[in-house]
Amino acid sequence: MNDPGLNDPISKTDDAVEEERKEEEDIEKEDEQAFLNPSRWWFASTAFPLLAGTFGPMASAFNICALIENWRINIPPGFGANESYGDYVKDPKWLLAVNGISLGFALISNFSLLLNMARRLSFSIAQPITIFGWYISSILLIADVSAVIHIVKVPGERRALTQAFYYAIFAAALYFIIASLMVFTVYGAWKGHYSREFKLSMSQRTLMLQTISFMVYMVGGAGVYAKIEGWQFLDALYFTNYTLLTVGIGDYAPLTHLGRGLLFPYAIGGIVIIGLVIGSIRSLVLERGKKKLSSRMIEKKRERLLTRLVNKGQAEKITPIESKQQAEELGMTEKERREEEFKFMRQIQQKAATRQKWMALLISGSAWLSLWFLGAMVFYFAEYEQGWSYFQSLYFCYTTLLTIGYGDYKPFSNSGKAFFVFWSLLAVPTLTIVISNMGDTVVKAIRDLTLYLGEFTVLPGDASTMARVKQAVSKATGGKIMGLDTIEEAPGILGDEPSGDTEKAQGGARAAGTDLLASKVEDEELKQVRQAKQHGDVRGADLHAYHWLLVKEFRNVMRHLNDSPPRKYSYDEWAWFLKLMGEDEGSHASHRAPLIKIRNDPGREPDTQQGQTDDDDKEIRQWSWLGNRSPLMGEAEEAEWVLERLSMTLENELKKMRESKSKSDEQDRGDNVAKKLPSSSGSDKTLDEGRKDNSNVQEPAK
Repeated sequence: MNDPGLNDPISKTDDAVEEERKEEEDIEKEDEQAFLNPSRWWFASTAFPLLAGTFGPMASAFNICALIENWRINIPPGFGANESYGDYVKDPKWLLAVNGISLGFALISNFSLLLNMARRLSFSIAQPITIFGWYISSILLIADVSAVIHIVKVPGERRALTQAFYYAIFAAALYFIIASLMVFTVYGAWKGHYSREFKLSMSQRTLMLQTISFMVYMVGGAGVYAKIEGWQFLDALYFTNYTLLTVGIGDYAPLTHLGRGLLFPYAIGGIVIIGLVIGSIRSLVLERGKKKLSSRMIEKKRERLLTRLVNKGQAEKITPIESKQQAEELGMTEKERREEEFKFMRQIQQKAATRQKWMALLISGSAWLSLWFLGAMVFYFAEYEQGWSYFQSLYFCYTTLLTIGYGDYKPFSNSGKAFFVFWSLLAVPTLTIVISNMGDTVVKAIRDLTLYLGEFTVLPGDASTMARVKQAVSKATGGKIMGLDTIEEAPGILGDEPSGDTEKAQGGARAAGTDLLASKVEDEELKQVRQAKQHGDVRGADLHAYHWLLVKEFRNVMRHLNDSPPRKYSYDEWAWFLKLMGEDEGSHASHRAPLIKIRNDPGREPDTQQGQTDDDDKEIRQWSWLGNRSPLMGEAEEAEWVLERLSMTLENELKKMRESKSKSDEQDRGDNVAKKLPSSSGSDKTLDEGRKDNSNVQEPAK
């Protein structure tokens, strides 16, 4: 195209498409080698920055709380007097100055981290600012806290520390922890375990913004209620905290009509934000974290299986069969051997998935129990003036964690109120994760038990009692006894939703548009097949029929993208898909024995191209179902993997067809030009005749 007005837009579009494709390839490469990277490096590259971006604003909010009110209080004499009521003792100016400087460094660190995550500031510049800023903030607050402890006691007076003092402790601890996490992140990037750019997804950035929004909403609401109800700011913060978390302890409640009227929209807005935050935590921790953990477990179990086969002298099960004689000796063909490999991989996936679910429940359950028991210990010491026993503290923490909030026990001390705000912000999301993990394990086990009991009593199904017993034994032994036969269960409340055709129910507008386009291409290819047959072009008819098959399977696989649970293809289906992509499961040409231990060398490109054709040498890359190039490894769902490879195959085929047609058209145009070349001198002779005539012409004398 020679139009100068279109060259620049086309060039920019090409650059944008190329950049988008490169980013997608980087993400795909990261997913494919997820099983190679230790879990700690995923935490360092993704989880730690996310935690820092989430808890950094929380620490700054606590720092603001420490700056708003004085740190010491003078308790008046009298019966029933406690540290909740008294006269504030004005803080020295140097303490306020140090506290303000600490907050300034923390805000700079937070802003620097956010700019780095938004790719507005380079990693090498942003991270030193972030880490040193948080460390300096922590050190300054620790110095303030240490100084106040030495001057709080005055002979002849009964003094105590306010909630602001304890918020300073929480802020200092959070600054130090998140700064240390970022040190680990920088170390992993410096060692080359991952790139020096944060590749946070939209959902991860959304979680950070939602957390910041919730802290601003809670702290801002505390300021409003402190003004309306005449409360101290930190008491109002305590009120807004247990109100938005729906605990409802009840020791603070609005008494004015304005405060009660404002509670209607304020509580609803806060609950909505809490729901968004919990939903984001669930999607990130339970989905992304589970995939990473599952990838590592699959890799570990794969290594153990291969090692066991080699040690038992059964290496022939994972070695390609290259001749008929070898096949006769082993009593199986190459395709049958590959099917055994496939079954091994399916067993590994099943065992890893089961272990991952219970491991996730164990980790989240341990975190929840730690918050329960350790939180009860803190409240036991904080509320010593109320005479709480440890059991009473456990009872209070339990009713709070489950957001029951009877209100019969409530913290009165300044340390107890401040700790309650910090502790509840951690405990409630943790409980959400525990409940979600229980849904995949404990709740599912109870549901299955209910189904089995119902089959034997009030809800008899189509299967016989003996079939049900066999299925129970098979599940309990992982298929080692009585095989892996399953019985179809009812959908909805009594079972999982079937993973059938979801073309009409799911997919969205984009999937529908793609399906419509693919259907038109499919119809066009069928039309080309008929035309080629009419003209006797057998090769062309076969080629268009192959394209029609690719498009047809492309549409079929698209219907599986949104299946829940994700679609798992059988070996015969995989063999068919691979055949469409140009690979034959019965041929050893593209097969190899799997590597037992895969080394991930940061200094070179990881070898994780899974069953693809190498575009450089046009050779099929050898792979194994149990190897690192297996389509069953990595994090991509099987339907996504197949869909991508089918589209790549179709794209390459159409590209070859266009190039062949272009060469043919150029050759035809060249022949036509050659035939018409002498006609420019007024002759209708062909080129060959012109050459003969020219040879008879004598050269003029010099």
